[in-house]
Amino acid sequence: MLDTAPPALAHITDKKLFRSFSYIGGKWCAAATGDTLTVTDPATGEAVGEVASLSAAEATQAVDAAQAAFAGWAALLPQERSAILRRWFELILAHKDDLARIMVLEQGKPLSEAVGEIDYGAAFVEFYAEEAKRPNIEGVTSHLPDAEVELWREPVGVAALITPWNFPSAMLTRKAAAALAAGCTVVCHPSAETPFSALALAELAERAGVPAGVFNVVTGLAPVIVEPWTRDTRVRALSFTGSTEVGRLLYRQSADTVKRLVMELGGHAPVLVFADADLDNAVAETMKAKWATSGQDCLGANRIYVERPIYDAFCKRFTEATAALTIGPGMEDRDIGPLMNEKAVAKQEEHVADALAKGAKLACGGKRHALGPLFYEPTVLVDVPADARILSEETFGPVAPILPFDAEDAVIAQANATEYGLVAYIHTQDPRRIYRLSRALQFGMVAVNRTKVTGAPIPFGGTKQSGLGREGARLGMEEFTEIKYVCRDWA
Repeated sequence: MLDTAPPALAHITDKKLFRSFSYIGGKWCAAATGDTLTVTDPATGEAVGEVASLSAAEATQAVDAAQAAFAGWAALLPQERSAILRRWFELILAHKDDLARIMVLEQGKPLSEAVGEIDYGAAFVEFYAEEAKRPNIEGVTSHLPDAEVELWREPVGVAALITPWNFPSAMLTRKAAAALAAGCTVVCHPSAETPFSALALAELAERAGVPAGVFNVVTGLAPVIVEPWTRDTRVRALSFTGSTEVGRLLYRQSADTVKRLVMELGGHAPVLVFADADLDNAVAETMKAKWATSGQDCLGANRIYVERPIYDAFCKRFTEATAALTIGPGMEDRDIGPLMNEKAVAKQEEHVADALAKGAKLACGGKRHALGPLFYEPTVLVDVPADARILSEETFGPVAPILPFDAEDAVIAQANATEYGLVAYIHTQDPRRIYRLSRALQFGMVAVNRTKVTGAPIPFGGTKQSGLGREGARLGMEEFTEIKYVCRDWA
């Protein structure tokens, strides 16, 4: 561990929220070997702190704890689980500022966005605190004489939750609250780049009265921690948010134990702006869709198609608005913060260079910012050719490609020409076109004349290789249940 107090503590009021150890079976655990991982501030490159780097054996110990706690947690009255989740929700809101600061230090996003994420993540805990109380037995009209038929929803058992670095708090609460409400116990692995947000949530879960072993957070390297969980037959469900590439790997690794899988994978969101759109609104909403989390968002606008009659006007306004964005460390609460790592910045450079070499024009940005190696200028590319890599690969950063289109059918085909199917954005005033596109676009979510569509009451998820299953809404809790059919003779 660091010889001195972690620098992050200077920013945090409740010092106990900043935890350096894993949380297993109600206890804070260092690695048996003493191994640690250093977490750095992407804005400065300086160490934020260190966390325990556990072994595969210790990851299995977390499953032991979750399995041992499962029967007791599942047997609680739904109202009892609900009350605990409600206390967790209230504690998250009460410590919102500290949780947001922890997130900024390890993830880099602007402070106001971090505060917004805490609110967003807490909403899932509140929602599932209520859903936990809903009846889960469904009567079915019997097909047999003198028989009574019921369908019961029962928790699957231990659930493994693997969360990403771009939304280190909300992705954990969205998964964990649903699983806990269903009666499951969980083992969680946060990204090694952003573990402190998850550990702070574990501290608050403990204060809320979550019993030992019900909620476990295991820090370390993902291949070491997660691979034993995919092989363990006691882990009956696995929920993952991250890249499609890693999702495919987990899918293969989980096949032998036939797990329930929930996967929220990559995105390649198109924005379709038609000539009849409200131009001011279309520009403003596309700005939101592109630049949130510095473009590091699976919902981020990755391909912007604009109908030719308004193409020049849209490009001009969008470029001017982008050039006016402020850049800086997250604690300064600018519009754009640093990217997560060098690999992310290199991808922006590769996509920009490729597009320019193939004939795109640079409208603004296009290089690293003088603030530091992980800052990249918000960049607009116009007249992007169809064979540019950025139109077929997820950029996951602050580069916006814009290109014109002439026909509705053609732009629908372009939008659908991807392995991804998470979200699509439409801007038009024509109600018939809205209906046609909402049907024709092969995406799990469609936003019309707006950007924000997500929230606790809606089923979040995609089609094709953007994922499996849904998170949020009642469907999100049902992902962690099995249906038991009971047929009784009542004669």
